[in-house]
Amino acid sequence: MLSRAKQKNSLALAGWLLLTFVASVVGARASTQAPAFYAQLDQPAWAPPAWLFGPVWTTLFALMAISAWLVWLSGGLRTRRVALALYVVQLAMNALWSWLFFAWQLGALAFAEVVLLWFLILATLVAFWRIRVVAGVLLVPYLAWVGFAAILNFALWLRNPALLGYHFGS
Repeated sequence: MLSRAKQKNSLALAGWLLLTFVASVVGARASTQAPAFYAQLDQPAWAPPAWLFGPVWTTLFALMAISAWLVWLSGGLRTRRVALALYVVQLAMNALWSWLFFAWQLGALAFAEVVLLWFLILATLVAFWRIRVVAGVLLVPYLAWVGFAAILNFALWLRNPALLGYHFGS
């Protein structure tokens, strides 16, 4: 039988996983046509194949949730409010990027947003690192991938102005 504390900790892990994967589902809703759209873009030679994004993001979202849970374990919401609020904000921004890029096809706005997202992830990583080093370390691959995604976003936007340019109301 699990102790009360272990039950609480297990429920908290489930909660962080649920919150994180709900954000991933929100972003995925915007990406239902992503493979077809991505295939029609003029891509740089270094662009990854479309099939790679799903496994990478699934892994990153799991690491992110575990990282948030570890911070939560180090004091709960009351004492870790700022760090965990940063986490939730960057999570929302993560979901928004898919809508900007894939659903609304706004390359410039998606690029500006992903740069802001990168800085929010960095702030979250630093806050988590100060609380529990391993929680910060778990966010390093996420920061690296979003940095790569920002460069790819910029390259795709520049190479595909007809598909990713500004087009309001058309």
